Order: sequence, then C-alpha cells, then structure tokens
Amino acid sequence: MTALQSPVGTGVPVLTSEQAVEAARDLGARFAAGAAERDRRRILPVEQLEQLSASGLLAITVPEEYGGADLPVATVTEVMRLIAAGDPNVAQIPHSHFAYVNVLREVGTDEQKRALLGDVLRGARFGNAQSEIRSKHVRDHATTLRPLGPRVGAGAARAEEWVLDGTKGYCTGALFAHWIPVLAHLDDDGPLHVAWVERHAPGVTVIDDWDGVGQRTTASGTVRLDEVRVPGDRITPYHLTFERPQTFGAFAQVLHAAIDAGIARAALADAAEFVTTKSRPYPDAGVERAAEDPLVVHAFGELELQVRGAEALLAEAGRAVDRANADLREGTAARSSMAVAAARAATSAAAVEVGSRLFEVCGTRSALASLVLDRHWRNARTHTLHDPAAWKVQHLGRYAIDGTLPPRHGQL
Repeated sequence: MTALQSPVGTGVPVLTSEQAVEAARDLGARFAAGAAERDRRRILPVEQLEQLSASGLLAITVPEEYGGADLPVATVTEVMRLIAAGDPNVAQIPHSHFAYVNVLREVGTDEQKRALLGDVLRGARFGNAQSEIRSKHVRDHATTLRPLGPRVGAGAARAEEWVLDGTKGYCTGALFAHWIPVLAHLDDDGPLHVAWVERHAPGVTVIDDWDGVGQRTTASGTVRLDEVRVPGDRITPYHLTFERPQTFGAFAQVLHAAIDAGIARAALADAAEFVTTKSRPYPDAGVERAAEDPLVVHAFGELELQVRGAEALLAEAGRAVDRANADLREGTAARSSMAVAAARAATSAAAVEVGSRLFEVCGTRSALASLVLDRHWRNARTHTLHDPAAWKVQHLGRYAIDGTLPPRHGQL
C-alpha cells in the first residue's frame, strides 16, 4: 500500500486530552468569527480544515501502538462539540474521518493500519463515499467491487486488484480528503467492504453539488466511481464490524450528537449577545433593556435548561462508550448505544428549538437576512435529519419496557 504522495506535513502533534480540548476551544472561537460570512457566501472552509489538520485533532483517535494519542471517546466528543459551537460545517466535515479511522481500528489489517493511520499522523484526512441517493434506504448500496483477474485463495475478498463502480451522494469530506473510503458490495450482493481510494485516483470524480438549506459549506456532494482500480490490500471487510458486540455505531452517533449540541450552544450565545446589544425592550415590560424583560429572561432560562440537559446527556454518552470499550460485551455495548440514543434525541431537539426560539427572544430586528442568524436553525434542521431522532426514542422505549437490545448497525 502506498502512502500519500503529498501529505499535509511531516507530522502532527500527538495531543493529551487537556491539549486537545484547549486546541478545540481555540479553533472553535476562531472558526466562529467567519462562520456567518462563509454561510452567506457559501465559502468552503478550506483554510479552517488545514488548521484543523495541522492542530493534531484529526489524529486523536489513532491507537497508541500506531503512534497516536488514542484519546477517550469522552474527549473526542467534547472536541467535536467545541468545534461545532464555532462552525458546525467544519465539525461535520471530519465526522466521517473519525468514523473510518474507527473502521481501521475494528477490522483493518496491520498493514492497512500502519499505512493509512501513518498518513493520518502526517495530517491526512479521510472523506466518505457511503450513502446512495437512489437507494431504497440508507443501508442499501448498489456500488460494487469486482475482481480484476482471478481470485487468490479461498477468501471472499482475495484478489490482487479490484474494479470499483458506483455513484455516491451526501459525501461529506470527500472534496477535502486525501483518502476516500468507499462502501461497496463484493460483486453484486456480497458482503459490504470498504475500498480505500486516493482522492485524485483515475476514475474518481468529486462533484460539489450540495445544495442544502443548512450546513451549506460541508460540500456534501456526489462522488462518481468509474472503473476505479483498487489494490487488494486496500479492501477492508466492513461487514465484520457488526458480527460481534461493538461501539462503532455508538461512536459515530455520539459525534453527531456533539455537532447538534454545538449548534444549540452557539445559537443561544448569539441570542444572548443580540438581546444585550441590539434588541429594544417591549413597552409593556416597563424596562430599559430587552435583557431585563421578565418574559425574555424566562425564555432564556428555559433554553439554557434544555441545552444544559442535552450537554449533560452528551457527556454521559461519551463516558458510556468509553466504559463499553473497556469491557466490551453485548450488554455494555447495548447500554452505550442507549446512552448515545438519549443524547442524540436530546441534542437534536435542543438545536432545533433554540435555533427557532432565537427569533422569539431577540425580536424583529434579528430577522434581517444580513445577520444570518437563521443559519443556526438551518444548520440544526439539516444536520438533525441525518438519522431520525424518533427511532432513537423508539429503541429507548423498547429497551425500557422489556430490555430489548438495539440492532447492530452504524446508526446506533
């Protein structure tokens, strides 16, 4: 397996938990400064992603035996929340990066880990080519890997070289990636595998055709794969991830919850800044400042309560995944999934609610398009559609009633 031809650098910092959280807090504040303008003009965050890569934050889940920090999930969750509070577009772009580092951790060969994780430690980013827009549902895939020449040995994925064909949508991160992990069936209906494809390999076309109402600068567009050659040592058996107790889905979902929590906190902070500096008081309140209106204060109290509750569930979910990883069994994995489901439902509700009520507490002036305060609701409404919160609640209900364990897949 070949390394990147032009990695971002010769090496990124290997961070402690404290350093990672501090770096994320600093970068989140910097990203916040231009988030509204990037949304207004749809300026892709290329510079911000380079800063994120150089900081070492994208390497914090690389295992220690491969040179990484291997930081706890609770730390990774807080890092994502802080970045999202600055700009949730920037936070969503590396979500798949962390998920596919986890694929390597779960089912990658030693050679794949050394080569690909070595690139991550040099600043490389993973994208994704997973979902398909024309499929029946989110876990239905038509993209295929076919052997080029005879298979080698008895293993299903044993061939010297494969040909990859298909079209993927919602490919967040692919435009900015060095490697694009592609989810595909062997032949037409064989088990799902990940093909590790270089971003600029022949036959790979990344199209910036994302047109969402929110998360406008994630470039979550289309990836076309036309007879892309993939060496046999760049194929990873994704399907094996779910044949045993695992926290793969819980890990991916807790990072989504962190993005929603960051959106909620940013919306509340912007609302507070607006009320204290720009809003006029309503005459019936009999106060000098809008921030002293008891109805406004009460509304802020309700929103703060909702956001704090969501943040608390998020933090507990991260710790639950860490506990499960330390003692991975069917029961511990299920409990981590349930903790994450609760956090995902709560953070989704908080992000959408605060993004909407922001205008209620800030008043008419806040609706000016030039302020772009609506981006918080648009970002929340778009990102929370990623996985239906109602199904999180459904699985929580079944677990609460009779202890029914959740299914094993990447959405739980």
